[in-house]
Amino acid sequence: MFTTVGRWCARRPKRIVAAWLLLAATALSAVATFGRVTSEAVSIPGSDSQAARDIADRAFPGSASGKQPVLLHTPAGAAPLTASDTAAAVRGAAAAIAAVPHVVAVTTPYDPAGATAMSSDGHTAYLSVELDVSGRDVTPGMTDAVLAAAAPATSAGIEVTPGGSLAAAVDRGSTGRSEAIGLGTALVILTLSLGSLLAAGLPLLAGVIGLGIALPVLGLVGHLMDVPEAGETIAAMIGLGVGIDYTLFGLTRFRELRAAGVGIEEAAVRTTAGSGKSVAFAGSAVVAALTGLALGGLPLLYALALAPAIAVVTALGVNLTLLPAALVLLGGRLTPKSPAAPAPAGHPRGWGRIAALVAARPWPLLLAGLALLGSLAAPAAHLRLGQLDAGSKASGTMSRTSYDRMAAAFGPGSNGMLQVVDVLPSPVRTTAGSTTQTAAGSTAQTTAGGADPRLAAVTTALRGTEGVASVSPPAVAADGRTVRWQVTPTTAPSDPATTALVHRLRADVLPGATAGSGQQLHVGGTPAAQADLNARIAQRMPIVVGFVLTVAGLLLLLAFRSPVVAVKAAVMNLVSVGAAYGVLTAVFQHGLGARLIGLEGAVPIPGYVPLLMFAVLFGLSMDYEVFLLSAVREGYLRERDNRRAVVAGLSSTGRIISSAALIMVAVFLSYLLSDDPVVKMFGIGLASAVALDATVVRGLLVPATMVLLGDGNWWLPRWLDRLLPHVDIEGDGHTPQPDDSGVPVPVIETR
Repeated sequence: MFTTVGRWCARRPKRIVAAWLLLAATALSAVATFGRVTSEAVSIPGSDSQAARDIADRAFPGSASGKQPVLLHTPAGAAPLTASDTAAAVRGAAAAIAAVPHVVAVTTPYDPAGATAMSSDGHTAYLSVELDVSGRDVTPGMTDAVLAAAAPATSAGIEVTPGGSLAAAVDRGSTGRSEAIGLGTALVILTLSLGSLLAAGLPLLAGVIGLGIALPVLGLVGHLMDVPEAGETIAAMIGLGVGIDYTLFGLTRFRELRAAGVGIEEAAVRTTAGSGKSVAFAGSAVVAALTGLALGGLPLLYALALAPAIAVVTALGVNLTLLPAALVLLGGRLTPKSPAAPAPAGHPRGWGRIAALVAARPWPLLLAGLALLGSLAAPAAHLRLGQLDAGSKASGTMSRTSYDRMAAAFGPGSNGMLQVVDVLPSPVRTTAGSTTQTAAGSTAQTTAGGADPRLAAVTTALRGTEGVASVSPPAVAADGRTVRWQVTPTTAPSDPATTALVHRLRADVLPGATAGSGQQLHVGGTPAAQADLNARIAQRMPIVVGFVLTVAGLLLLLAFRSPVVAVKAAVMNLVSVGAAYGVLTAVFQHGLGARLIGLEGAVPIPGYVPLLMFAVLFGLSMDYEVFLLSAVREGYLRERDNRRAVVAGLSSTGRIISSAALIMVAVFLSYLLSDDPVVKMFGIGLASAVALDATVVRGLLVPATMVLLGDGNWWLPRWLDRLLPHVDIEGDGHTPQPDDSGVPVPVIETR
């Protein structure tokens, strides 16, 4: 099949190139027409926080955005916001903001419903702005319009700082600078490795074209499902890295064939039949590993798996069709004019020297490599899943400024309030109470907490709970049976104590306050949702890990027909992932070197980061495993000498694997320029894992263990031999295969 595809594309190069350019133009035009949509909404089916959210949304219909704070602050020595002149300015600003497009309602600190929105010293307060759009649909233009409408307040000397989604819209940055730096660094590496600027530009062009199609497609997918911004960034990182690497592997094979005297068209065909086949296998392994995230049972994980999968599939399409066409069009200009002379017999150099050293001293190097990776992995034993908040943003950003002012004036818990929702078996019995206007315009009764003994019991229990700073009066919905309290913790949303408070409310406080009453209580809000998300991920992680390990092992068994090789590769991949987890924990959770990457200190690690990293890294490590083991197996089939096969395999693939890994590391590290801590986590985690995998694991551990195992590497029970289909993932029709007598077929031409 691969030979057929390669030949078809090689004979129609201009049509293939035109088709890909047209596809890219179409994707870009479509996303420009319909818009690129991402969403930070997180749904956790079956969780307590999701139940609280769903019930509240039905009983208290309001704006799509919830309440977005707009901070008002006057410095010490200036008139407080309670003074008549400043209060008039605030009311004027609120009225102007209410007239801004997409604003549904504005609540001031002087309204009964906003009575808690004024600090005790009167110098800080906030308006609650409700919008008819949510999340990523809030644009910087909307924030600018709100700020412009707040002119009456700013003219009176009041500092105005939007928070929530309004701040996030302004702080949202582009990753274009990171991608440009990654591409520039890759160009330098490729030029030095290939010795030709034109040859170096081909992998970059392939990576850019693939990314230019994958990202618009992902933006369109956002119209159908919630795709977080982190998904797009990860897709860009993975898509650019594998797009360049896959093309580099193919280009290297093409240049080898051309140097051996093979014609341009035939070399392009055989490149697709050989390297293209192994790239397809490696890319399929990446997609298969990402598929395992679907077992997490969370829409967020579906989106985070789909995003890089789209990028990888696009990169595969480029490699299998566009690359052979480009190879034919560029032809001889890609062939080095003065190929490097081979090393003299008995005097290996570069990776040949390393391979010989590993074969001569396998035990010391194996133990040294394991010691290094073990020391790096050690911090992972203390990895704790947490949640980020705006306090992790860079100083000077609008989100961080509003967060700090809210925390200083109202306590850290004001940045992540909890919502306690109660469904009563019978309507509320009320006495005199005040009324408050909901966002939808309907009237809900707000009691003082003592009108109905059921509500009074919950209110008293909440206010008496350790870790609770304040509790709002219970708001009763129009149905008379649904009640909601707003609970402000004493700790920040990212503080583990806030998660502990959520668990305490659910397990002890609320059940104790409502025992035997028939009330159904749920705890929601962002901190509760994040706690549920991390708990669900921790619960499902063993299932996902087991699935990925099984799939990877089966694919390697199918490719190399060796249970020993398959198990060993899976174990080695776990070792490299463990080391990456250790680096992630040390840098972010412990804050080691955090300032060097633009953070002010330690930050929590969201639960989905290590899970997604595991799937991605396991898939990416398969690339290098396939290329190394293919070369080793080819040598073993040819000469039946395991030690010589390991040395020859590492010698022939070491340079290309290290170059490909260096490119990926450069691409991943370039994303450290992002202000988003999650993007930095993926950049550090992926870069460290790829660097360790391509050097310590593939350069030392894998060849050392293969030398020690000897012919046992290729042991295969007869019953399993009969069951397994014969798959040649590296052969292009010229790769040696054993005949029925076990003697290798003569080689026409080898790598």
